[in-house]
Amino acid sequence: MSEGPGAPAPVPPEWWRRLHELWLAAVQVEDVTALATRVYAALLELPGAGAVVGARWEAGRPRYLRLRTEREDAPVTWVPTSPDWPGGPVPRHLDMPGDSPAVRWSGPDAVQPLVRPLLRPHAAGSVLECVFTLHTGDAAGLWVAFAHEVPADARPVLSELLAQVAGVLTLSNRRILESQDHERRQARDAFLAEASLQMDESLDVEETLRRVARLAVPAIADGCVVHLFRPDGGFEPVATAHVAAGAQAWLGDVARHDDWLTARLRGASQHTRGVVLKDDGLAGGPFGSGAMGDGKTIRALSVSPLRARGRVLGTLTFLYHRDDTSLSDLPTLTDLARRAALAIDTATLYDQRRQNVEMLQRQLLPRGLPRVPGVELSAAYEVGDPTLDVGGDFYDAVLADDRVSLFIGDVCGRGAEAAAFTALARHTLRTLLEDGTPPGRALARLNRALIGEKASRFVTALVVTLEPAPDGGWDAVIAGGGHPWPLVRRDGGAVEEVPAHGLLLGVVPDAVWAQTRIRLREGDAMVLFTDGLTEARSADGTCFERHLPEVLRRIAPIGASTPARLVAAASEFRDIGDDDTAVLIARMKGRP
Repeated sequence: MSEGPGAPAPVPPEWWRRLHELWLAAVQVEDVTALATRVYAALLELPGAGAVVGARWEAGRPRYLRLRTEREDAPVTWVPTSPDWPGGPVPRHLDMPGDSPAVRWSGPDAVQPLVRPLLRPHAAGSVLECVFTLHTGDAAGLWVAFAHEVPADARPVLSELLAQVAGVLTLSNRRILESQDHERRQARDAFLAEASLQMDESLDVEETLRRVARLAVPAIADGCVVHLFRPDGGFEPVATAHVAAGAQAWLGDVARHDDWLTARLRGASQHTRGVVLKDDGLAGGPFGSGAMGDGKTIRALSVSPLRARGRVLGTLTFLYHRDDTSLSDLPTLTDLARRAALAIDTATLYDQRRQNVEMLQRQLLPRGLPRVPGVELSAAYEVGDPTLDVGGDFYDAVLADDRVSLFIGDVCGRGAEAAAFTALARHTLRTLLEDGTPPGRALARLNRALIGEKASRFVTALVVTLEPAPDGGWDAVIAGGGHPWPLVRRDGGAVEEVPAHGLLLGVVPDAVWAQTRIRLREGDAMVLFTDGLTEARSADGTCFERHLPEVLRRIAPIGASTPARLVAAASEFRDIGDDDTAVLIARMKGRP
């Protein structure tokens, strides 16, 4: 909005809400530039503001220019190499601001030459500038162009508002850097802080050493090579790893054929404490300046003997490209070798954990669905997250006399704790339903069990019990606890959503879950699913939930492949998200 010349500049009524929203976003982003849209939108609400220009520079060199005007919905960004670079001449060096934001007022011709050409078409009056430090060697600037000359009594207020924005960006960037530094230190310490176990505790040395190399990079170094002694006394490289994928082949060739490296390994293997090579110690070898062909320099090389059962099995070599080579300055390489040996054992435990997870995942899902006269059961499950952690989706079907009960659910999160509560939920429901417990009461019993275990994760679940109806159909008794409602596809193709209201499980003690009853006839199908199906999102943010009824209506006939087809349709639709997906379908087929 604009005000006449000489008018005061009050704080925009939406400013404090905008600033609060900026704070909330600032504690979540992984790059401070992700806040640009919010920042520029807020500044354009200042009275008379017509354009906002931003710039960022590191080590005195510009990184980008950014512009948003009141006529545009989002900022436009240029980098110095852009052919349509709109700024002034790219300076060789930009001065770094002090510790506090530097806010000043000027005319469009008195601003930083870098942004002057970009500002001039939009600044008919005053320009408010704020230059501030994001981190050592990393600075940014914001320029707000006004359509009129801002009076002196209004300038302090506007200056303070811009300084507030700069403060938010500075603190956000500091949080990001501290978080990144914390993660790097955690990754390094996780590797180095392992307890001291000996190499002779490993049952498969070569495979474990390959795992050590993969775990060591980039946790403690930029490259890693593991050699073992061959029976003839030579060295055999059994594992290589490097942070740069293109360097893997180069490093493997050096590890196998370079005589200089072989001599250093042989010498280090005779030492109790290993060796560290830096500066002149790398002369004559393959690790000098530019040796990789990409301008990188290996700044340090450490070689440690791997000892087990009182004999040297080989060597463990770490390569450091980074300036921080503190690890290569450890007082003794015995400590480094001992920690590497522990990593071998840790890798063995890791492999065992993988086997345990795979076994646990199989236990969380039924090996097969029961055969039920008059009902065709089918299911599909897709893992959305390819990590080692177990997902929380579960489903099953159980028989109790002349009834069949279906249930499906989801435990919040992934990992060992989620798996434990998934197993608890599935086996509790299965036991209750096998004993003929009605759906609503089964959910209440599961809720008490979760609360009794002091569950730190909530659970959603949906239970459907199919009972023979007097007219030859089925009565479906349904109870839901915070779970997506089921769909019924009628024999003629119509799709209906069945309300299944109810609280999440494991949250409120003594909660009660109501039951819904509907009639199913031959050809009808009850479709249960987890939120991985409905919350699959396209690039524009649309959920698959909007399309699911139509997709289900078009699938004909309903059969054993229908769950997999629904999962495939959601996967094809999905551009955002990676949640696990489970689908369970019961189709009425003949008389009970």
